[in-house]
Amino acid sequence: MKANEWKWALAILVIILLAYILPYTILTEVANWYGSLLIWIVLTLIVIIMNYFISRNWGK
Repeated sequence: MKANEWKWALAILVIILLAYILPYTILTEVANWYGSLLIWIVLTLIVIIMNYFISRNWGK
């Protein structure tokens, strides 16, 4: 794994941790659909895009 890929992997790990931490801390009082569900959808889209950038040059 290249150094650049480690940076992407570390960023994804931080996002995964945020997906666990944010709903139980900052979004505890938000009981609507835009609470935890929206943040999980946004974080998931960010991770999918990051995975695209990590794996787009594999096999070259």
